[in-house]
This record gives sequence, structure tokens and C-alpha cells, in this order.
Amino acid sequence: MFHVKHPFEEFDVIVVGGGHAGVEAALAAARLRKKTAFVTLSLKSVARMSCNPSIGGLAKGHLVRELDALGGEMGRAIDRTGIQFKMLNRSKGRAVWSPRAQADKRRYAEYMQQTLLHAANLHIIEGEGTRLIFSQASVRGIYLKDGRLVPGKTVILTNGTFLNGLIHIGPVQISAGRYGERPSVGLSDQLKAEGFVVKRLKTGTPSRVTYRSIDFSRMSPQYGDPNPEPFSYTTISFHPKDIPCYLTYTHEQTHEIMRSALHRSPLYTGDIQGTGPRYCPSIEDKIVRFHEKPSHPLFLEPEWEGSEQWYINGFSSSLPIDIQFKALRTVPGLEKAEFIKPGYAIEYDYFPSYQLRHSLETKDISGLYFAGQINGTSGYEEAAVQGFMAAVNACRALDGQDPIIFSRSEAYIGVLIDDLITKETDEPYRMFTSLAEYRLILRADNADHRLYRASDKIGIQSQQMIRRFKNSVQERDYIKHFFKTTSCPKGTPWGLSALRSERYDQLIKKHILRQEHLPDIHRKLFPEVQSHSLDQAFIEILYEGYIHRQEQMVKKMSLLEEKQIPEHFNYDTVKSLSNEGREKLKRYRPETLGQAGRIRGVSPSDIQILLIYLT
Repeated sequence: MFHVKHPFEEFDVIVVGGGHAGVEAALAAARLRKKTAFVTLSLKSVARMSCNPSIGGLAKGHLVRELDALGGEMGRAIDRTGIQFKMLNRSKGRAVWSPRAQADKRRYAEYMQQTLLHAANLHIIEGEGTRLIFSQASVRGIYLKDGRLVPGKTVILTNGTFLNGLIHIGPVQISAGRYGERPSVGLSDQLKAEGFVVKRLKTGTPSRVTYRSIDFSRMSPQYGDPNPEPFSYTTISFHPKDIPCYLTYTHEQTHEIMRSALHRSPLYTGDIQGTGPRYCPSIEDKIVRFHEKPSHPLFLEPEWEGSEQWYINGFSSSLPIDIQFKALRTVPGLEKAEFIKPGYAIEYDYFPSYQLRHSLETKDISGLYFAGQINGTSGYEEAAVQGFMAAVNACRALDGQDPIIFSRSEAYIGVLIDDLITKETDEPYRMFTSLAEYRLILRADNADHRLYRASDKIGIQSQQMIRRFKNSVQERDYIKHFFKTTSCPKGTPWGLSALRSERYDQLIKKHILRQEHLPDIHRKLFPEVQSHSLDQAFIEILYEGYIHRQEQMVKKMSLLEEKQIPEHFNYDTVKSLSNEGREKLKRYRPETLGQAGRIRGVSPSDIQILLIYLT
């Protein structure tokens, strides 16, 4: 490598990578008034949706709402560029309701690119980062492939699938970070030489077909909600488009074609070494693992408004192109399908995240942070919140402040990061509501109430929004008090089925006063409050007993969460620890006893022994 005199003054924060983690990291650092460099291979590919054209979904929608409450950009971006919005799981309890939106992926990327271009304190640099600069176990900047040096006090790596990325389509292998884009080479090898553990993961994406070749009459249209809810708390007037997706199914003939070609799939020939996602497998993996199922659903999704290119959600594949084409043409509505782009698998380097602190700073290199798929996650939303939190904590470290670390009872962000740090990630990590033990407290609808204090502490969200969040909490508490102390006259429309005059909270718990009554109650009893505040009061009374039980559980666990373990604690001195427990504790180096208890292989008796020893 040749080096040239660097044309840049020292930056406070350098963000490497232009995916969803990188975008949120760069914006957060710049908005915290830090001189920020945003290094990306190409500005035109920044915030590109390389896989599904959507934001949100099960648990992922919770992450976006939390990010928005803290001052992130993803919620605002999808509200302005979405083409269909739907609340998933409405037939189930409120804890698992999750917002999801189809995106106009072109407009979404353009929105984010323009936001970056107009951000104060942000310097955009097109180039490929190939080598970090270290000094005494601290990061000092990065060299670009063209020889330029970008000096900096902190570096956030958000390289996604680009680190030594390798695309597989049947026997064909292509070095790439995404289809048609070159990979990032050099950083993995350097970090491995520095002592970091580097492993491989695999993910994939489906074929894209032309709009004109799809027979939609053989499929079922899937529309969004008639009265959709926005993602962002800043969105006031919300009247998005409702462009339908379409549902169809594979069948036995489809499966037989793919079964006959499994010997040509890199998944089964051994060409792919990385582990794929368990909950979003390739179609050839589905027909093997779920061989008893006669069909699998496929969702046809437009990639932008008026798109000629349609995404086949559920048909991710690394099979040879001829097999993908032949199998796809057996699906109802796709008998004349025309390929624009084949499906493919991509294998890439990642760093098992037990090598990180909960701040997302690496344990061994000061000032170096990892965020996104480099930590073993999958999904735009998981990446975005990691990028945001890495930038917030990098900025706080520069100011001599403690990091912002959310507990598992405060935010899905806390669940995500804690899972990464304390659990072995040997497959792409995907967020689910089932991973949150306090999910009734961590609803998507109350992210503002849960996080407004932390948001104020971070300092990105506007003071106007912080006041609005705080006022909503006060209004909620006032309404709850009213419901618990005021009797509802029997003759009111929402109390007609009551046998006698009863308090409002009693009617709610008996399901006499229901969700559909809230607009009328809002108009007649609380015309001055936010409708959101009334909704929160209603939900908290409806689930009061369950919420109380979860809050009691949080208090019990807080004793372990607060018990700190010294950073360089010598576990070898505690002879009564189990061998597996000692090995895992030395590898993960947990910061608290609560974190230690969540490490697979550390037994309850190991925790009791540690508690006694530390006390």
C-alpha cells in the first residue's frame, strides 16, 4: 500500500460503511456536534435496501419506534417514503403489536442521502477503508485504499456484508459486498492479526421479476391498514399510499424441482461455510427442514411506487439460475416470470460480539466500535439502532461521560445488545418479541413514555418533542387516576351493558369499556389531552395485573444487574466454579452478575458462588 499526505484534519468520529447502521451513526454523531467523517464506497448506494423493501415487522417495529423516540432518523424516513403501512398481530395482545411498512426503496435511499448531505458537522468521503491506525491499544484513524489517511479519535465500523463478501449462485462465486458492488478487503485480516476472533455468516436474497410478467389475478391482494399509524412521533399529518402486495404459494412440483438440484446448491455442497439465519432460511433449506409442508407462502412486493421490479419475499435462494427460474415458473401467477436479478447467498466476515462492551466499544481497542451485521445481526432495524447507540456512546466517551446502556426492562435496544454481548451468536441474530422477557412493559406504543428521560440525556431529540413526551406521561397518569376514582354512569354509550354504575377501571377490566369506545371518550371527557395519552392509560389499566407482576420481576433481577464484576476479575481464583462456567466467563467478561447469568453454560450455582465471592 502507498500512503499520501492526508488532506483531512482530525475527526472526532469516523463512521465506516454506508448501510443503515452507518447512516444512523453518522447522523447521531454529527447531531451531537462532533466533527464526523462518513466513509462509504459510493454515496449513491448509501441506505440502499439490498434485501426486502420494508421497515419494521415483528419486534423490529419496536426497535424503530425506540430509535425514533431517541432522535434517530429511520422512523421519519419510512413515514415519508412508505407505500403501505400495517400493524401486525392486531388479533393478539398489545405487547406483540408491531408496525411494518413497505418502502419505496429508491425514495428511502434518496431521503437518507439528502439528509446526510445537509447535516452540519458531517464530512462525506467516498473511499474504501482498508487499514485502521492504532496507537497503544487505541484507534487513531483509518487508511483508505487510495492511500489517504483519515485521522480520528474514534472509529465506528459498520461494514455490513462487505467484509470479504462472497456471493454464491449455484457453483458461481463472485467477490462482492452486494450484487454489483465490490467487497471490503483488508480490515478483517488486520483485526484478526490484532487478536480479534473472526467468523463467517451467510444470508441471502430472492429473485426479482418484472411486473409485466406477473399474473396478479392468480394471487391474493394484501392491503395495508385503512387507518394506518406512523412510525415517527414527529409525524403529524399522515395519509400514506396503500399499494398492495400479493400472496401466492409454492407447491409440491416447485419443491420437487429444487430437491432434484440440491447437489448443485452451495448450501449442500459445502461451498458455503457460514451459518445462515434460522428464521429466514433459503427456500431450498425450507423444503428440507420442513419437508412435511406441501407449500410455503410467497409475498410479491413492489420495490418502489410504479416499480417494474418486484421482490419475491420467501424465495431467497442460492440455487443455480436455471433451477431458480424453472421452480419459480411453477408458482401460481409466476408461470411466465421474467428474471431481472437472480436470488443469491452472500457469505461475509463478522466479529462475535462477546468481544464488545455493552457500549459497543471493543474490549481490547479503545475508541473502536462495531455496529450492525459486523456483530452478527440481520435486518435493517437491528443495524440502525446499533449504529445510533455506538455513535452516542463514542461521543459521550469523548466528553468524559458514562455510556448510555439500556437494561432488558427498559428497551428492546437493551435486549438486542445484551443478547449480542452475553449469548453466542453462531447464526445471524434476528429480533423477536419472544426474546424480551418484559415485553408487556416494552410495547411499541409506549416507546416515548419509556425513553424520554434517556432521550433528553442523549441530547439529539428536540426539546419540543421531549416536552410533548413528558406531557403525555402526565396526561396518562391523570387519566388513570380519573378512571380509578370515578364511577361511570350506567346510561353512557360505553357503559350500557354494565349492570350498575361502576368505576371506569372496572369496566375496562371487564371488557365492557373497549378500545372502540376511546374516540368517543376522548371527545366527551378529555378533549384537551393527546389521544395517545388516553390510549396508554387504557392499556395500562387493562393489563395492570400483568404489568405489576413484570415490574416486580424487574425489581428482583435488579439486584443482580447492579452487582458489578471488576473488568479484570481473575476467575481462576474462584476454584468452585464449574469448568464450563469459568471458560465462558473468561471469554465473555460480563460487566454484572445479571449479564453473567445470561451466558449459556454459566449455571445458577456459578452465579451464587460469584455473588458470595464478590460480596
